[in-house]
Amino acid sequence: QVQLVESGGGLAQAGGSLRLSCAAATLTFDSHSMAWFRQAPGKERDFVARISGSGSSRLYDDSVKGRFTISRDNAKNTLYLQMDILKPEDTAIYYCAAASVPYGLPVTATYDYWGQGTQVTVSS
Repeated sequence: QVQLVESGGGLAQAGGSLRLSCAAATLTFDSHSMAWFRQAPGKERDFVARISGSGSSRLYDDSVKGRFTISRDNAKNTLYLQMDILKPEDTAIYYCAAASVPYGLPVTATYDYWGQGTQVTVSS
């Protein structure tokens, strides 16, 4: 059974940084496109960033472009999200997801596996 486990969430001040990690188990990691989504209270789950299986292609939502960086370490089966210049509107539960295609689309339906989420709260 595929497991995705996020960590690294917490409380940060506006302008600060956090780094999220997602450890994958029982998954052929480098054959899966990986992504981060987020969901704020009362809102839909929104795309944040995606990275291809090889790590050669990255895609970001405009709201995080230039502030967030997605990366992966295929040797460690781990996905990362470096979040800098955080804003209060970044407050949400962050989910990692895996798609069984090389280049996942920025929509939830593309992704086959999901983590349980980690809370990120940014204070002003």
